[in-house]
Amino acid sequence: MEVVQKLARMDSDDAVEPLIFALQDRAPEMRQAAAQALGKFQSRLAVGPLMQVLHDPAPETRAAAAEALGRTGDPLAARALAGLLLDPAPAARGAASRALQKLGWQPGDDAQRVRQILAAGNIGAVASMGAVAVEPLAEVMRSGLPDKQLQAVRALGRMEDPRAKAAMVEALRKDSPAIRIAALGALEQFRDEATLAAIERLLGDGHASVRSAAVEAVAACGQKQVVSILLRMLKDPSWEVRQALVKVLGRLGDAAAVDGVMALLSDPDRDVRENAVAALGNIGDRRAIPPLALALLDHETQVRNAAAAALKMVDRNWVKNPSVRQVLPRAKKALNDPEYWVRHCATKLFEQLKVDPDSVTDEMAGTAAGAEPTHPAFAVLAELLFDHDRDLRLAAVEALGHLHERQALPLLGTAAHDLDRNVQIAARQALAALE
Repeated sequence: MEVVQKLARMDSDDAVEPLIFALQDRAPEMRQAAAQALGKFQSRLAVGPLMQVLHDPAPETRAAAAEALGRTGDPLAARALAGLLLDPAPAARGAASRALQKLGWQPGDDAQRVRQILAAGNIGAVASMGAVAVEPLAEVMRSGLPDKQLQAVRALGRMEDPRAKAAMVEALRKDSPAIRIAALGALEQFRDEATLAAIERLLGDGHASVRSAAVEAVAACGQKQVVSILLRMLKDPSWEVRQALVKVLGRLGDAAAVDGVMALLSDPDRDVRENAVAALGNIGDRRAIPPLALALLDHETQVRNAAAAALKMVDRNWVKNPSVRQVLPRAKKALNDPEYWVRHCATKLFEQLKVDPDSVTDEMAGTAAGAEPTHPAFAVLAELLFDHDRDLRLAAVEALGHLHERQALPLLGTAAHDLDRNVQIAARQALAALE
């Protein structure tokens, strides 16, 4: 190595032949140093040997040989360097691109132009080149550096090509959460139901941000199956996912989601509750009036304000709806809440309903809605309707049908949209029996 370094410092071309000999050394660091040194002399004698080194097993040596060939100014090296644009090592590709630029090389076709741009690291510029860029970008997505993989996924996501869509499905299996999120965003834009199965698997991803992105992508691609798929996410441990879930369900406006969204009005996270309230307003189902009236007593101002707006969206005359009376016992308790604004809102609620708080009893909660006490197993069966196990969902539907309780109507309505056809049939049969 000391000899190579001394040769590199010489001002005489006599150093060229010994350095060419050093290109055959067993140690890759020696071959790399020799190639770098030859670049200084710009000798045409070194062009052929350096072109051979472009096939060296060490990527650093290939990159050094490419840099040296760029300095020689010999156009004969351009063809060999163009082949290096496909090298698996980013360093070698980048060196080849810079060397070709120094040699004044021009790509012969669009495919070569794409490879040159990618080798230079300018991935964003490739996306506008159309179909010819799809495969090279897909290769960067598979084998490039992590940041380049992410850029390639984003570029492919902007391309209207069936191969780009397939690449996005492939990217869903990448280790990087950022890449999976970018691929989900692209698939959301493609809105292809054929990709739903691959997207749905990421609803169980270990990263909450990925699950949130999957919720949005499922909503875009799932069509009729969306609600039944998303309702299984109601108990996700991440507030971020639950918030994305209620936003999507509200946007879809399917009444089958009402019971699930109402369950999140008691969520511990304020943002989830606020968005659940807004979602119920968008859906516009009058079954939501009692829980929305209770949301007027929430401890968070944003939730209370959202509830007031949602109630007007559901029914401008909601105060005259008989079902709202069932919330009066809890509203009466809120009159003694430690927080001033909760007490104030409870007082205002009684004024709106024109009810004297002293006339309210605990029994009114059940009788106001005209509901009979439910079977002890009702709550358990209702929860099983959203289980991942199809057999448990089917058994729960059949059991609710045997109970003959009208409170099960909205739950069975949701089950009628289940992904499994047998569950759908059982739910419809139970609904027909109840109605």
